[in-house]
Amino acid sequence: GLCLLVLRLFIGVHVFLVSCALPDSVVRRFIVRVMCSVLGLFVRQNDPRLRDASVRVYIANHITQFDHNVINLLTSCNTPALNGAPGFICWSRGFMELGATGSRVELVDSLKVYSSHRGNPPLLLFPEEAATNGRAGLLRFSSWPFSILDVVQPVALQVQRPLITVSVADSSWITELLWTFFVPFTVYQVRWMPSVPRRAEELSEDFALRVQELLAMELGVVSTRLTAADKAEHMKRLRHTSFLPFAPASSQPQAARPRMPSSLTGVIPEDMRIMAMAQQVKEVLPHVPLEAIRTDLAQTDSVDTTIANLLEGRVPFFPESNEAGADVAPSTSQAAAASGSQGAVAVPSKPATKQFAKSPVERHLSLQERKRALYDYARR
Repeated sequence: GLCLLVLRLFIGVHVFLVSCALPDSVVRRFIVRVMCSVLGLFVRQNDPRLRDASVRVYIANHITQFDHNVINLLTSCNTPALNGAPGFICWSRGFMELGATGSRVELVDSLKVYSSHRGNPPLLLFPEEAATNGRAGLLRFSSWPFSILDVVQPVALQVQRPLITVSVADSSWITELLWTFFVPFTVYQVRWMPSVPRRAEELSEDFALRVQELLAMELGVVSTRLTAADKAEHMKRLRHTSFLPFAPASSQPQAARPRMPSSLTGVIPEDMRIMAMAQQVKEVLPHVPLEAIRTDLAQTDSVDTTIANLLEGRVPFFPESNEAGADVAPSTSQAAAASGSQGAVAVPSKPATKQFAKSPVERHLSLQERKRALYDYARR
C-alpha cells in the first residue's frame, strides 16, 4: 500500500505538470483523464450530448474536495475560490481567483462580469457550500449562484470508493488526496440534466429551491433545509462533546479516558451521562419532570428517542407548573426598574422557551428562532 501511494504521488506530480504545461483543449483533457485513470480516478458520464453548450452556469452537488477537477476533465469550466487565501495553493488546486470580494454582492457582480465575456469558460458552482457524503440528502442551496444568470444546468455527481468512505467531515483536502492515492480506485459518475430557466418574476431563493428539488430527485436523496452553517455547528458540537467527561466511551481514546476507582467504575460516569442527556431534554421540554426524563433515558439511551416518546405520549408524566418562572419575572422587572431609576440601562427579559412541535421541520425552525432571540438578548 505504501509503495502504491508513493508511485501514485509521483504520477500525480506528472499529471499536475502536464495539466499546467498544455493549453486548455480537448487533447489536454484527454491526456490528463488517461493519466488520472492510472492514478485510480475513473470518470464516467451518461450522455455528453445532454450538456448544453449555451449554458454559462453549471450547478452541482458537492461530495469531495476535487469535484471541480473531475468535471473539468469532461468540459472546460471554472470554479471561483470562496474560502482560503489566494496564491499558489489556490491556483494549483484548480480554483479561479477573483481578487478581493468582501461580500456576496461583490462576488455576484464579479461573476456577472466574468460571464458577460463569451470567451470565458462556463462557471461550475456548488450552492451547498460544504461537502457531504452524497447518500442522505442535499444541504440547502444558497441563492447567490442563481442570481448570476437566468439559465443554469444541474449536474448530478455520485462517487464510489471501495472499503473507505468517500468524504469525511472536517477533513482537509490533503488528507482526501492521500486517501484517493491510497485506495485502489475511485469512480466519479457525472449525469448531465436538462437546463433549467428562471420563471417569470421568480426570486433567486425560489429558483434555488426548485433546482435543489430537481437535483435531489435525480440523485434519489432528500432535499433538506440544513445549511453549511448548520453542518459547521454540528461538527463543533461533536468536537466539544468528545472532550466532555460524560461523553460516550466509544468517542474517546483509551488514553484520554479519566481513571476512576474500580468500585465507582461504570456508576458515576453513567449517572453523569444520563444527567447531561436529561438536561438536554429538559431544555427542549421544560414542562416535563426530570425524573420522567431520566427513567425513559435509562431505557432508550437516546435524547432524540426520549423527546419523541414524550411528545407522542408514550411516557406518562404530570407537567410541572410554571409558577416559579412567573414569580421570577416580576422580580427581574423590579430589579431592572430599580437599576433604571439609578441611571443604568434596563436589562431586557430573557426570551421564554417555546414548546417544540411534533414536526421535525417546525422544531428546527423553532430552534433557529430561539437561537436568534438568545443572540439578541446576549447582545443587549
